[in-house]
Amino acid sequence: MGGLLGFVGLWLLAMAYAAWRFAVRREARAPLPVSLPRVSILIAARNEEGALPRCLASLRQLDYPAELLEILVGDDASTDRTAAVAQAAMQGFAGRFRVVSITENRGLARGKANVLAHLARLATTDFFFITDADIGLPRRWIAALLAPAVPGVGTVTGITAVRGPQLFHHLQGIDWLLSLSMVQVVSDQGRPVTAMGNNMLVTRAAYEATGGYEALPFSVTEDFALFQAVLAAGFDFRQVFNAEVRADSLPVPTWAALLRQRRRWLRGVEGLPFRLRLELLFFSGFWPALAGVAWLAGAGPALGIWGAKVVVQGVLAYFAHRWAGLRLRWWLLPLFELYTLALTVCILGFRLVGGPVVWKGRRYD
Repeated sequence: MGGLLGFVGLWLLAMAYAAWRFAVRREARAPLPVSLPRVSILIAARNEEGALPRCLASLRQLDYPAELLEILVGDDASTDRTAAVAQAAMQGFAGRFRVVSITENRGLARGKANVLAHLARLATTDFFFITDADIGLPRRWIAALLAPAVPGVGTVTGITAVRGPQLFHHLQGIDWLLSLSMVQVVSDQGRPVTAMGNNMLVTRAAYEATGGYEALPFSVTEDFALFQAVLAAGFDFRQVFNAEVRADSLPVPTWAALLRQRRRWLRGVEGLPFRLRLELLFFSGFWPALAGVAWLAGAGPALGIWGAKVVVQGVLAYFAHRWAGLRLRWWLLPLFELYTLALTVCILGFRLVGGPVVWKGRRYD
């Protein structure tokens, strides 16, 4: 019993520390270069005729000279009108725009990594901005990610918020910002965790030092694989957490799709350093520990601990939303607890049962 209480107490202290770090953090804004560089925006798209126009519209509204933008969309064997709607959405664009039909694999790359491998070889600038077709970007996205990309830095990663009108969408939004806030706390200590493949900058020098996606072992978490390879090549990283780099993602529509997404992410977790995997295991152990407290000490102490968790986690969620330029819906926090409990149980089941990853209509065993 003492061990369980010690575990949940340590868990609450860790969350309180993360909330404190967010409450007092200061993020220095690096100045932009005097001469603005040309940049390339790379988008992998597979059957995205519904989502892609929103993404491209946000790119047309960027607060960055259009003549310095090169936007490359890779059409990954779509069976819908992805290419046609992309061309229509970018008519009259003052910068360089191209839709590239991807029909062959390049080296070891598959899926999204293969599309990006092709686009990176076609890009003509020294900065690759990578995002997804279901993302809406803020106006200062280019400038805000470009500023920290000082010499020696290979990747700069922004944050992603899930936004939608339904309750399920709101819960996903809290989940994402809480998770990214924990990543930020660790990254602020100089410890690399991961990069976000829907909101990241990679310099050409760093990308080419890895050999590109075609030279990397295939991974269903291609952004994490590239991030690790860039670090291994001797480059530094930056994680930026503010509203200027907040990409807004469309929510996952169903519970089944959410579980498929998390199954894919689990493959990336397996590649984390041992210490970080232990820390993730620690944070995922709250619910089993709470169940043990309820079994041994009764519902009263367990409810008290659960209430403390809601409060401490809620404070972290508040500051994460505030830095992201969003408002936290406090009334969702108790429902978010049920969401995370169900997600933890399902992910554990996935981990025990195993099986292939299904991503963009393709199976990866």
